[in-house]
Amino acid sequence: MTRLLLVIDIQRDYFPGGRHPLVGADAAADAAARLLTAFRTSGERVVHVQHIWDGPDAAFFESETPGVEFDPRVAPDGQEHVIVKHEPNAFLDTGLESLLRAAEADEIVVAGMMTSMCVDATVRAASDLGFILAVAQDACAAPDLTLGDVTVPGAQVHAAFLAALDGTYARVAPVDALIGELAAV
Repeated sequence: MTRLLLVIDIQRDYFPGGRHPLVGADAAADAAARLLTAFRTSGERVVHVQHIWDGPDAAFFESETPGVEFDPRVAPDGQEHVIVKHEPNAFLDTGLESLLRAAEADEIVVAGMMTSMCVDATVRAASDLGFILAVAQDACAAPDLTLGDVTVPGAQVHAAFLAALDGTYARVAPVDALIGELAAV
């Protein structure tokens, strides 16, 4: 089985001191780094997605700011593809679909930020396009979300979005299980 790792938006603005810190971002980046190392070691392909928010209304990921840079734990190695996107769905107005089809991977493994936005939008779109997906549950993170007078803690947001994806749009599994699958091939 051939797999491809898709690393979505693990960028500095999502970490403490950034413009939109997520709950559990550091733990998720550490898990994503372990997964990335395993993919590199096994010789499987890796594609990185970088969100750049153009325009005067950019709340974060503004081009040419430190926050738009990849977290160093999961930065591309210079040989890995980088897809730049401007919307939550990484397929919208990018070459991601063509790149993934050319890779002919049996499964796309997803790690990244935000579980409740870019990971969710990209996984759903990928599934609709016919790709087989796995999401690394501990290599993603989400923010606290508020609706009216109700605030939902980030850990619950993360769990709810992954629960909605699991079994319908993707297979959700911990990083250690996904690494074990790579080693078993």
